[in-house]
Amino acid sequence: MKIVIIDYGMGNIFSLTGALNYIGINPVISNNANDIRNADKLFLPGVGAFNQAMNNIRNLHLDTLLYTAVIENKKPILGICLGMQLMGHSSTENQFSTGLKFINGITTKINHPSVKIPHVGFNQVITNRNSRLFSNIESLSDFYFTHSFKMESTDNINPFFCEYGNQFVVGYEKDNIAGVQFHPELSQTNGLQLLKNFVERF
Repeated sequence: MKIVIIDYGMGNIFSLTGALNYIGINPVISNNANDIRNADKLFLPGVGAFNQAMNNIRNLHLDTLLYTAVIENKKPILGICLGMQLMGHSSTENQFSTGLKFINGITTKINHPSVKIPHVGFNQVITNRNSRLFSNIESLSDFYFTHSFKMESTDNINPFFCEYGNQFVVGYEKDNIAGVQFHPELSQTNGLQLLKNFVERF
């Protein structure tokens, strides 16, 4: 099985690679068209600003390449943190920017008077029984977050939620497309199980 971590210059690539190595998976780190076309599963990690990430993706022509791979050819993809947001419609971070538009999610800043921004640390994730990502993971398990922006969506994307001031989307599954706002590669046993679930169940 060929697992590709997409490198567009803003990913938490080495931590993710280490976590995948730990569960017996040796990914390829690449932005090469042939690697992406020949991949069995794709990871889209991300740390940083949405607009800069999309600029990098477009400059590398990864937007059209990923559209073909994910939407037309139905390759499974897991977006992590910023990567989850990039697969949505748009974000207001720094400026209004459009994303990859794989799902109809809008990213806006967390804005609640009772919580500190950014949201950093472990927090419980509210899931449902039909989740492939959360198979063999107990309900309300903790995962590690570090972010200032959140996603909202009214689409049927089988969402997961977190309570931090308000409840908001911290993950989704729609056919071959999955995303998580938290960092599974930094979430100890729960995170390793989630990565394993994506590779085995998507």
